[in-house]
Amino acid sequence: SDPGILAEFVTAALNVNAMLWRTSPAGTELERRMVQWIRDFVGLPEPFSGVIQDTASTSTFIALVAARERALPGVREKGLAGMQAGTVYASTLAHSSLDKSVIAAGLGLSNLRRVSVDDDYRMSADELDRRLAEDRRGGLRPVMVCATIGTTSCTSCDPVGEIADVCAKHDVWLHVDAAYAGPAASLPELRPRFAGWERADSIVLNPHKWMSVPLDCSVLLGRDLGPFKASLALTPVYLSSAETGKNLMDIGLAMGRRFRALKLWFVFRWYGASGLREMIRRHCGLAADFADRVRGDDRLRLVAPVTFSTVCFLAVPPQGQSEEEWNERLLERVNRDGEVFLSHTELDGRYTIRLSVGNVNTAEADVERAWDSITRELSNRVGD
Repeated sequence: SDPGILAEFVTAALNVNAMLWRTSPAGTELERRMVQWIRDFVGLPEPFSGVIQDTASTSTFIALVAARERALPGVREKGLAGMQAGTVYASTLAHSSLDKSVIAAGLGLSNLRRVSVDDDYRMSADELDRRLAEDRRGGLRPVMVCATIGTTSCTSCDPVGEIADVCAKHDVWLHVDAAYAGPAASLPELRPRFAGWERADSIVLNPHKWMSVPLDCSVLLGRDLGPFKASLALTPVYLSSAETGKNLMDIGLAMGRRFRALKLWFVFRWYGASGLREMIRRHCGLAADFADRVRGDDRLRLVAPVTFSTVCFLAVPPQGQSEEEWNERLLERVNRDGEVFLSHTELDGRYTIRLSVGNVNTAEADVERAWDSITRELSNRVGD
């Protein structure tokens, strides 16, 4: 967005390093305020606070390290050698950044449990409960459960309330990945899809995904910041000061930090909360209209429920044609023209095409152009 781009210019000109309050009181205080604005915007309760990281990958890793410290006390000082093996749980559709976090945290990919999903691609809370119990009986230590609201492949929403009950039963850290869909909680009509996320220990949402803020701006929220600081905070003498308790560098690996809060402030001030809500509502409406077109064309088929602003669909191939090859060709032909850009994923083993609406300037005419491109290629039998 224009105000976000302008904010990047100002950020570069100021060249603020927002790691210490002493070196950047404005950067520190504005970031604290922007986290509050985000929290209020999406309707989370007051105990939540946090910091702005670069991406959700970093935010998830920081949350995992905090959860590891709570589950395996002393790991910060002694390391993992001799500790119980720690396990992490997520649905089969959870983002791959969780895998990388498990690797980086030294827990090992073999200790990442992928929990099955239902017909709407939502994590099974019952299976999660069983697997947690089995691992505890086997002498393992569950570290974290990652629930997703708005999965990358199809934007499905895990039943966070049920998962929170399971986590409370087993005393396991609950992290909610709402990197894409989080801002949609600002809409009263979509808030029910976030039911239970207020019970999480940590939440990540990315204003650079669906609030027109330039990359990089990922908000990591925690109910209690104590475990985050206990896991990674480290202040050498040459950085110590009377304001040490407000240092943003205490939550995360990076010491040097960009003035990311400024671009979030610019966007909030330019559009206002009401303008951002209207943009998200409009995007969801455009996706719903596109989904209706898919339902009305017997050459196409919806593959997943349309929960936000992403539509997952595939083209039904002619008799004797491979479904995967047919859809691969369709996607390649549509994207080659350069009018629109669609992406793909795999759901239930099927090659699936995705149309996602998310840019502040996307209008009905753009979605119409995408539809025309798809149907034109289908009429041409995808280049046959």
